[in-house]
Amino acid sequence: MTNHSRIFLSAPHWGEEEKRMVVAALRDTMQNPGPEQIFRFEEEFAQLVQSPYALAVSSGTSALHLALEVCGVGPGDEVLVPTFTFCASVNPILYLGARPVFLDVDPHTWHLDPDYLEDELRRRKVEGRMPRALVLVHLYGRSADAERIDAVCRSYGIHMIEDAAEAIGAEWRGRRAGTVGEVGIYSLNNNKLLSACGGGVLVTSNASKAAHARKLATQAREDRPYYHHEEVGYNYRFSHLLAGVGRAQLPKLEQRIQARRAVFDRYTDHLGDLPGLSFVREYEHERNTRWLTCCLISDEAVVSAEEIRGWLRRENIEARPLWKPMHLQPAYEQYESVGGGVSEDLFARGLCLPSGSNMTEEQQSRVIEVVRRVAERVAVGG
Repeated sequence: MTNHSRIFLSAPHWGEEEKRMVVAALRDTMQNPGPEQIFRFEEEFAQLVQSPYALAVSSGTSALHLALEVCGVGPGDEVLVPTFTFCASVNPILYLGARPVFLDVDPHTWHLDPDYLEDELRRRKVEGRMPRALVLVHLYGRSADAERIDAVCRSYGIHMIEDAAEAIGAEWRGRRAGTVGEVGIYSLNNNKLLSACGGGVLVTSNASKAAHARKLATQAREDRPYYHHEEVGYNYRFSHLLAGVGRAQLPKLEQRIQARRAVFDRYTDHLGDLPGLSFVREYEHERNTRWLTCCLISDEAVVSAEEIRGWLRRENIEARPLWKPMHLQPAYEQYESVGGGVSEDLFARGLCLPSGSNMTEEQQSRVIEVVRRVAERVAVGG
């Protein structure tokens, strides 16, 4: 093992402003234990993503759980979701007693294709087994074509919920990921582009859904002077201190995006000539935040994605395969899956490289040097 310091895949990026805001939030909470810091964070977040309503909660997973519930998903319902995603896109479906149905993704965008989705909904309508909702997942800092997919969902009368946990700030034809469907969610986890040390946010343009989600997130207490409950709720409250961190982070979104895009550009400049290694392109009508720099290793390459990851690990550098499809996961293999070959291929050939907005050029040069050294060593049989 090398003596080099650890390079993380996506480390949190905090500074003095975050420290000051945490202290201010602690002081304000001591003086006024009400949720003022949280309300301020929610207002500022809603303005940032241009959504009428925002609700801060304990995690992105809890935000998705609430989103599904306020859209009426319940026991026995089917919910479409891409198989190429993280388990947090799927687990809340199961929390509600519903069943996920896994769909494959487009090989170019890695997202659901609107035409593919429409074909599937048309088939299911003929069979008389329409889903209740679709969870549209935006991956790795890029947005799916949410506007077209939302139009397809509306034409078939199903709810579209956007999982934009990985894609705050991403756009497709000028529409921001997470704000097109009935409800959208974001993550504030430590590895995300904006981090509050944890937490998540639900956004919507629907006032009744926003109010219902807020009620459910706070134990579903009715508006009475005593504790009165007419439905089951959850303890998904956001923390005052995390709101302080989040408020310090929000104005830095554009700076963070530019930093990660610069990381991506350096990788492509210095590794783009390696045979068989390709990076995800950005279409003219999209804005990719490059939350993670992802690459694919083809059969033309002299080294596999897993070999590169192994060498990086030995050099104390964190890298990660692309998402293992949900239909290959033992916890979910009993649920219906439509296709899956594209997602399986992406998992087999894909790799995420360190992409933090606080990476130094020296750290990134270490990553680049290891990848080139491995490729060149294998190429000459060394």
